[in-house]
Amino acid sequence: MLKTFAETVDYLYTLLPAYQHQGGQLKLSLEPAERLLKHLGNPHRKFRSVHVGGTNGKGSVTAMLSAVLQQAGYRVGLFTSPHLFSFAERLRLNGQPAPADWIVDWVNRHRPYIEAEMPSFFELTFGMACDYYAQQQVDIAIMEVGMGGRLDSTNVLQPILSVITNVSWDHAEFLGDTLPKIAAEKAGIIKPGVPCILGEYQPEVFDVFVQQAEKVQTQVFPAWYGYTCEAGEWEGLLRWYSLTHQVLLESLDLACDLGGDYQAHNLPPVMMALDMLAERGYPTTEAHILAGLQQVRQLSGLRGRFDILAAEPLTIADVAHNEAGLRSLLAQVLSFEPVQLHIVLGMVREKDRSKILPLLPPGARYYYCSPALPRALPAPVLQQEAAAQGLQGQAHASVQAARAAARAAAQAEDLILICGSVFTVAEALA
Repeated sequence: MLKTFAETVDYLYTLLPAYQHQGGQLKLSLEPAERLLKHLGNPHRKFRSVHVGGTNGKGSVTAMLSAVLQQAGYRVGLFTSPHLFSFAERLRLNGQPAPADWIVDWVNRHRPYIEAEMPSFFELTFGMACDYYAQQQVDIAIMEVGMGGRLDSTNVLQPILSVITNVSWDHAEFLGDTLPKIAAEKAGIIKPGVPCILGEYQPEVFDVFVQQAEKVQTQVFPAWYGYTCEAGEWEGLLRWYSLTHQVLLESLDLACDLGGDYQAHNLPPVMMALDMLAERGYPTTEAHILAGLQQVRQLSGLRGRFDILAAEPLTIADVAHNEAGLRSLLAQVLSFEPVQLHIVLGMVREKDRSKILPLLPPGARYYYCSPALPRALPAPVLQQEAAAQGLQGQAHASVQAARAAARAAAQAEDLILICGSVFTVAEALA
């Protein structure tokens, strides 16, 4: 009998295949999730959901939707991965992680099934979240895809709305070696009769989504038609065309507490999703939208998105870890024109560094580190590969040691950026 939350999480990590922790091989299939959900009484059929996929921006979009819907008074489930601090963050209810004692009890009750069937760590987490949301009788759950879409465990859902944020290079070893192939995997969440919102126009993959929608006889709705956002230092103006009221609403001065100019790409699909949810029985007002966006971090628990950790020297942590995410992040950081840029960098070993290291500015000072998990790329290896690209820096024993070294070297007018992996940022925020 498992007695404590720490013991329970350790049991799950030790027993089950956990790609996000260990890396290595990963078998994508819907069957294990379907078997688990059947064992649980098919809880995923007992609540309504929004399914959110894409390469970048999934976490921000799900968090914004959850925050606004909470402001409107709905009981909102939020399923995301990976977690930053605690396993319980993966299944939230109105922004609050699931109670530790509920998780311990759930694992103990289903332990015979777990040990007989050996679902993956993610499959189990998804099943647990569905059971939790069904028991808690949520009004709606915002469910984030784990990886890809077509064969991701979450694709057993029958949502009322789907969102695909964008497509970029990530997990090519599982999803495909071209953007259209990756897009085809993400398009797999488009289902018959369920409208799907597309967050960004990408001409090289747009037809992939249109063809999938035609195949299953549904529609895709491009968020860039009628929804535009201009962000300076992310206090932007938004104009959107309301599908509900068929009128062009006034420009809203939106202050969002999620940092990063890249949020300008995430907001249009959020606004379109809110309009389409209103048509499906979940109305929200402008007041709900404004209040929700101003409190996304508090209402959803989301961290690590252009997260300012200190003002002098300016210290920013961001979970950007692939080509598109880092390109956008670095453009904004460099626009600040710091006297010296210090980058604390840690990655997981399967990341395609050939696409990432050339993006990094050679004039920065680097502090290489290795987050504390088996998947992590050893800091000396990262240092050696970066040096071949002309990036100079030292390897450090831990993320905190690397951050301390950067802080000791930085002057008041400098900027420290912590990035490269969700796990690196998690340790920096701890």
